[in-house]
Amino acid sequence: MTATLKIENDIALITMDDGKANAISLAMLEAVNAALDEAEKSASVTVLTGRPERFSAGFDLKFLASAAPEDVRRLVNGGGRLAFRLFTSKQPIIIAATGHAIAMGAFLLLGADTRIGARGAYKIGANETVNGMTLPGFGVELPRARLNPMYLTEALVQARLYTPDEAVPVGWLDKVVEPGEVHAAAMAEAERLKLIANGAYWRNKILARQPAIDAILPTLAD
Repeated sequence: MTATLKIENDIALITMDDGKANAISLAMLEAVNAALDEAEKSASVTVLTGRPERFSAGFDLKFLASAAPEDVRRLVNGGGRLAFRLFTSKQPIIIAATGHAIAMGAFLLLGADTRIGARGAYKIGANETVNGMTLPGFGVELPRARLNPMYLTEALVQARLYTPDEAVPVGWLDKVVEPGEVHAAAMAEAERLKLIANGAYWRNKILARQPAIDAILPTLAD
């Protein structure tokens, strides 16, 4: 199992759960995108969440270390396209970050409209520099669009990982609640946004994000 979908009261709940760290693999990308396809047809708002204590630890590093270059590009571009899909979705997108959100997991946070995190000893952020990795284009442009500019060097270049409470002023998260309250808080936000999930919501989101959209699109080319 990698991702499941539940739709109730016009709200889609997509849960990523691979039983481990919720690594972003080709299988996870396929499952989440399939769930989003159905959510876009059958709901007005989507909530994306993870398993307890793990939202996502980022790309599957074992795969990246052993895969052929074309498969590495397919995974990295696929992750970027998923974050971009969230970023430009016609629906309000809420992420209930149930725990760690690192690297690609953190970039998914930046694609959502509202990000609610669980309070605790969790790590949020982009650690590519620590791992000797150069950020892909979307991994620069999404943070440039969503993070507090004062923290951009610390968060990206210096690869600092934050606790959920620290991540709010940086811009990785919008709100932090106790772990047992994350789901309820996300669903309450979904109910609130459902009332304005109309064409104007999407048009205004695109207008506000157009400079970032224009910068990100060329970076996702094969």
